[in-house]
Amino acid sequence: MIKRDAERYVVQLLEEFPAVGVLGPRQVGKTTLAEEIAAGFKPDPIYLDLESPTDLSKLAEPEQYFELHKGKLIILDEIQRVPELFQILRGVIDRHRRQGFRTGQFLILGSASLDLLQQSSESLAGRIAYRELSGLTVNEINKGKKTNQEQLWLRGGFPDSYLAKNDAASMRWRMNFISTYLERDVPQFGPRMAASSLRLLWTMLAHNQGGQLNIAQLGANLGVAPPTAKRYIDLLEDLLLIRSLRPWSGNVGKRLVKAPKVYIRDSGLTHALLSINTLDDLLGHPVVGASWEGFVIENLLSCLPVGATPWFYRTSAGAEIDLVIELGRQERYAIEIKRSMSPAVTKGFHLGCEDIKATRRFIVYPGNERFPASGDASVIPLIDLMKELGNLSSE
Repeated sequence: MIKRDAERYVVQLLEEFPAVGVLGPRQVGKTTLAEEIAAGFKPDPIYLDLESPTDLSKLAEPEQYFELHKGKLIILDEIQRVPELFQILRGVIDRHRRQGFRTGQFLILGSASLDLLQQSSESLAGRIAYRELSGLTVNEINKGKKTNQEQLWLRGGFPDSYLAKNDAASMRWRMNFISTYLERDVPQFGPRMAASSLRLLWTMLAHNQGGQLNIAQLGANLGVAPPTAKRYIDLLEDLLLIRSLRPWSGNVGKRLVKAPKVYIRDSGLTHALLSINTLDDLLGHPVVGASWEGFVIENLLSCLPVGATPWFYRTSAGAEIDLVIELGRQERYAIEIKRSMSPAVTKGFHLGCEDIKATRRFIVYPGNERFPASGDASVIPLIDLMKELGNLSSE
């Protein structure tokens, strides 16, 4: 299942920049996306998997190799394995620029965030553009029909999990994915920690999906010092497995909470960690509301226009907004997320909207119709709000 919007956007960036980086967790579809993009390039691009000893050996003398294939798009997969390449790429790009090759030189794929690949931001500033690739989203599966939306929510957005022949096969794929990350990928980037302890951390985050981060409590439960627990959290975020949603911090003269809310980014992984196998299991589980909230947030953030910033809002007095999207200095969307088919918001939501001077108010629910609610808010299906945000991107 190809993400056509992402493909078009990356091709556009390759027409404007010497290098483009596509970031996303393993198995999310980066290589498939690169193959589709490569099919449209002439001469045929070069693909190197930096986890392959054979491909890696070709870069024993990287500058000579890149010079040999000058004029071709070179795809470097799993770049986080060889971060020292970034410094070399800078010199190669600048040399090629002087020779008339100004754009579309390198397509870089990585399974880590820009923070973890900070060498690139230092070495390739002004030479590279980034696109983060999410899992499958509601607007990519059969135009967001409710039955498929529920399947996507249960199984998550990794293509192999979503497209599995049944729920049991999907669960097996996700459990294997979790084990692979715990045993191979996480340890290579951070301090050594037993896979059982990492799984416990990940499972605790699943139980507390969307809760405010309490590093001291997590550290105590894991039997490690708070700074160590913070490093583990940061690493999971760098590997694009969890998301920290920061509190809005504008000057409103109120006592605002300061701790971020933390979500496991893929709903299917949340459910696998909690042994939730079927939709019936999910609907009867205490995590159902928080899981739906995280699912909605990830889908909405996947289609934000460039420059938009997501937050949440909460005061000690009880004002609360699940998601605030800032679009410039004056435009703020306040979004409440409800699992109910007849959603009602609390006074705290309206108070929060007044505090931040929200320009639009939405209540996202699992239904298919849009209708007005109190306080100038609109009750809206997830797919409709995604389309509205997507239209902002194209304006």
